[in-house]
Amino acid sequence: MLAVLLTGQVMASMDGSIVSVAAQTIREGLGADGAAIQLVVSGYLLTMGVLLVTCARIGDVIGHRRAFLLGLGWFTGASLLCGLAPSAGVLVLARVAQAAGAALLTPQIFALILRNWEDGPARRRAIGVYSMVLALGVALGQVIGGLVAGADLLGLSWRPIFLVNVPIGVVLLAVGARVLPGSRPDDEPARLDPAGVAVLTVAMTALTVPLIFGRESGWPAWAWISLAGGVALLAAFAGYESRARHPLLDPAALRPAGVKPGLAACWIVMGCYTVFLLTLTLHLQGALGYSPLQAGLAFVPYTLGFGTLSLTWSRYPRWLRDALPVAGPLAFAAGAGLLALSWHPLGSVPLLMLAGAGHAAGYSPLIARITSLVEPRLASAISALNSTGPVLAGVTTVAGLGSVYFAAPSSAAGLLRVVAAVVVLLLIGTACAARVALLQTGARTAEANE
Repeated sequence: MLAVLLTGQVMASMDGSIVSVAAQTIREGLGADGAAIQLVVSGYLLTMGVLLVTCARIGDVIGHRRAFLLGLGWFTGASLLCGLAPSAGVLVLARVAQAAGAALLTPQIFALILRNWEDGPARRRAIGVYSMVLALGVALGQVIGGLVAGADLLGLSWRPIFLVNVPIGVVLLAVGARVLPGSRPDDEPARLDPAGVAVLTVAMTALTVPLIFGRESGWPAWAWISLAGGVALLAAFAGYESRARHPLLDPAALRPAGVKPGLAACWIVMGCYTVFLLTLTLHLQGALGYSPLQAGLAFVPYTLGFGTLSLTWSRYPRWLRDALPVAGPLAFAAGAGLLALSWHPLGSVPLLMLAGAGHAAGYSPLIARITSLVEPRLASAISALNSTGPVLAGVTTVAGLGSVYFAAPSSAAGLLRVVAAVVVLLLIGTACAARVALLQTGARTAEANE
């Protein structure tokens, strides 16, 4: 069951980054202009950012198993359409459809884990593996995209980066239909609130469109107006949800002490990872002359550090598990900072492993701690927050710090400025994680006194 869920997560995560590396090959193969390629790359994240919360709620309405299989089938069919696309326009539409399938299947994964693994060592291990594949999918996208871009498998050029999803998706659908459990009935049947869906969809669109396209357009006035409107609509959505009978995103998921600062810390760490990955990849390919495949392989030590800690932290003693979310962002900051100061192919290996392990320590134990505070009936709400937050954090850091990178006089200077900002953000994440630790210590002390 976990293998089915996490393979689906890897596919969805991988397709968010695989196109970036193969973009030039796609452009040449389809004769597409820069705007079309930007839509092929960014339309995926834009669509996911807009739909994730609504799709998480759909899992409550129709059942998480059914929603996962429906999203997987949709994603697989859209991947086939991407691989067969005869033109850039068709590829853009197919990528949007692919993202819609990914948005439906990915929040069900975390919700199914929370509902089928009881709080304790088993859930911590499951969340550790889940956390690992989040980074693994992005790293695989870098490597596979670079490999396929230069291999021209069977004379199909870039098309196998999408077509590979088809046989995997078909197998997952067959196995998932047999092994995934049905939904447990809740006290009150879930419903989808159309008004909440409409407000949130407009709000998320108003936020994500300028974040993704604003920098390329030179941050025109419409981008700032859209951002302001998106923030205002999100505030209106939050007020509406607090009064709604069937909220799209139940505010009760945010009420337990420690959930808000914990989610903020997780989002910061994931956002810093996204912009660090992008800018270091640009530096390796642009300034140091790495090929797309070499740049992708350069991140293998990072993935090893992330994966090793994600798979082992649940077996650490309690005091060390409690310390990891605070120490993790600091280790991430140290590794990234030293890499930006001086890059060396061999010297970078331990620093990338340190940064990857710090990333895992700042995310996996903390998201497990947060979910232990939330009632099982709120699994979809916390899954929606855990899915949407990193996407928004990623596009925000890339939009803001990407501009810093491209405005610098050199690639090395741009990388250094971006990493300096990342270090500051990670210090803020450390403070948020420390706040969670203090709140939990206070709660344990109160329980002991009782």
